[in-house]
Amino acid sequence: MSVGALYLHIPFCHAKCAYCDFDSRGLCGRALDEAAATYVTQLERRINAFGECGALADVRTVYIGGGTPTVLGERLPALVRRVRSWCEPVEFTCEANPESLSEDLARELAEAGVTRISLGVQSLDNGELARIGRLHDAACALAVIARVKRLGMSVSCDLMCGLPGQTGESWRKTLEGALAAGPDHISVYPLTVEEGTPLARQVAQDPSLEPDEDFQAACMEAARDALTAAGYQRYEVASYARPGHACRHNIAYWTGVGYLGLGRSAAGMLTGTEYLELANLFPSQGDACNLACIAPDDRIRIVQRNDGAARFDAERLSAREAVAEDLMLGMRMSAGVSPELLERARALFGPDHVDRAITTACREGLAAWRDGRLVPTERGWLMGNELYGLMWGLASRV
Repeated sequence: MSVGALYLHIPFCHAKCAYCDFDSRGLCGRALDEAAATYVTQLERRINAFGECGALADVRTVYIGGGTPTVLGERLPALVRRVRSWCEPVEFTCEANPESLSEDLARELAEAGVTRISLGVQSLDNGELARIGRLHDAACALAVIARVKRLGMSVSCDLMCGLPGQTGESWRKTLEGALAAGPDHISVYPLTVEEGTPLARQVAQDPSLEPDEDFQAACMEAARDALTAAGYQRYEVASYARPGHACRHNIAYWTGVGYLGLGRSAAGMLTGTEYLELANLFPSQGDACNLACIAPDDRIRIVQRNDGAARFDAERLSAREAVAEDLMLGMRMSAGVSPELLERARALFGPDHVDRAITTACREGLAAWRDGRLVPTERGWLMGNELYGLMWGLASRV
């Protein structure tokens, strides 16, 4: 038994950004070196355990995220080589921040087998970057994009709209600068204010810092127009790629491919059959997944809760919930939902319930038929909660 995708979480960065609520610790110097040494040793032990039982043999995509994986320095290429000793992925992505991806580290990552860098650019306006606590400036980001391309790796850039102080003009200049740099992939995200973050505290003191949803919608539309005019294809609500450069790892998440998540706070999703074969590698995950109650078509979502992989949270999704989730995630992608998945849904939920949901989505302008597939419309993406809710709601229909 082998899963198709592997995610590794690196919970370190040099400094947490104002908006970040991800599981990461801001460390530098000796404190980072000591914590990283212990953590990577434990992570490699987990990689070996899954490799030895054959669970990694068919992995096609790997993604190392965080945190900021590149703060690991020379430990990161070694980790990449460890993973590649157990599998031969066609896509190997590593997240990076511009200030921590030096020429030497980028070269070592390429030589170790990384094929793709996902770069946290966020903005090309230095004032905006400073206000959200980023450590790089625009010149650094552009230099690193060029560096990654020169070394033969594919590069993706993350951009954010709705940042404090951002204007329509500054957003236009960020888009123009990113396009001029020529990455293979661009993801565009609206800023969200997460509870407990420094940004949330700033917004509580100054409500004008709250992202304006209408402004963000206008930014997303401007990004769509600029990126598609430049030849990028929008394959997911927030993702644009040059032909052949869509992120295969994220597509695996959105299409129900089984994946492992290793490292603190990393999430995985396995079929019931896969989970039963690997259950001994997930100790202390409570009573949520009684082995006797798991069916082959169930899905098990597993989240590692500590550094040493001694504690996990597990959630069982029934076959009905798994198909409803596939429908919901399918509506994130421009390709939409296949006829085969709709037939599975009709068999599980009943044709009347499924067709009623489809009719509602089409009548409200949230979805449409294209070449035999049910696909989201622009309105459906803008009103994602309504569209996704229609699909997920089928799981609770009797």
